[in-house]
Amino acid sequence: MARKPGSRREFLKLAALSGVSAGMLAGVARGDEPAGGEKATPATRVPRRILGATGESIPILLLGCAQRFNPKYDKILHRAFAAGVDYLDTALAYEDGWSHRTIAPFIKQIGDRGKLWITSKGPGRGGTVAAYTRELDECLAQLETDYLDLYFMHALDDLRFLDPPFLKMGEKMKASGKTRYFGFSCHGKNVVGLLEKAAKSGGIDVIMFAYNFGEYGNLELNRAIDACVKAGIGLIAMKTQKSVPADQEQVVRFRSRNFTLPQAKLKAVWADERITAAVSHINNTRKLRENVAAARSPVALSMDEFQQLQRLATVTAPVSCRGCAEICESRVDAPVAIADTLRFLMYHDAYGEPDKARRLYRALPEPARRADGVDFSRAAAACPRGIDIAARMRRAQRVLATT
Repeated sequence: MARKPGSRREFLKLAALSGVSAGMLAGVARGDEPAGGEKATPATRVPRRILGATGESIPILLLGCAQRFNPKYDKILHRAFAAGVDYLDTALAYEDGWSHRTIAPFIKQIGDRGKLWITSKGPGRGGTVAAYTRELDECLAQLETDYLDLYFMHALDDLRFLDPPFLKMGEKMKASGKTRYFGFSCHGKNVVGLLEKAAKSGGIDVIMFAYNFGEYGNLELNRAIDACVKAGIGLIAMKTQKSVPADQEQVVRFRSRNFTLPQAKLKAVWADERITAAVSHINNTRKLRENVAAARSPVALSMDEFQQLQRLATVTAPVSCRGCAEICESRVDAPVAIADTLRFLMYHDAYGEPDKARRLYRALPEPARRADGVDFSRAAAACPRGIDIAARMRRAQRVLATT
């Protein structure tokens, strides 16, 4: 008897071939809805899932707040809230504090702090317990609130921040009432190591980490995710779009009767039942509508759509920087900021934020922006993605240094 397309056996076969989590693919095959939360329907609000062992229900779509909002009345904030996107992800470093300061009026407009989930992050300037503790107070002051729902150590890349002094710091912060939960975000080369250590060490409630359709075949990452789930750690995906220049994405022409490419990327993340939610940088109402529609839709990705994403991941790998600066920058005999430069170039080419990209690029010291006369060959050879670093650095110098 012939097997039906999209059968569980076919999904598990693909999982074995590509290294994708079998549990995730089985969920896609069944068309499962979010585990532990409301069933996704065309209703008015975004569905929700339970955030690890916290027992808290949060929307599967989170509003990334790396931007300034309209302090009088911001359409994105209010429309997101009306759709059930009541989780705001901000940070002390976002827009030099102006993300916080322009969210503060919105909190007052809602009129009930308990109706919002607010996560913020401290960069830990100086890398000390005192720095993170001081920055938590700065977050609260700028947001004009008495507490955070979740406080993150921001953009970790060093495993020492999961040593006892920092875990005890998190417990003290929660005991003080200044934050309800404690965790960290990460997106550099040590994501796997950080997840593994957090699963063993305890003291971490939630982790936000880089996870997208390009990482599904990463066996080490999948094992680390499983360990965190077993430990009761809530997991939130960031950088889900694996953003690359639009012309590169056109090489694999994504076709779907149900979803745009950005929607499909989100649907792929939500198909993994281990992930509670995905944070999305939503800087206009069109993107908000598109993201909310994807979250509400009860339609799962088809096998063909998922395979298209896998092909896209392969084709775009050479222009998709993972931010593992230690690997490439240590192999260049010049103080160049490769990872930061490629991130700013991504803002220009993929996010549609050229002014922000140029501002951040120009803020780098002149030696960090050098491209001419620098030998990037050893860095390119070491790059896990095979990025032509010299070409990307020259492009950044060409498009980001201009007015």
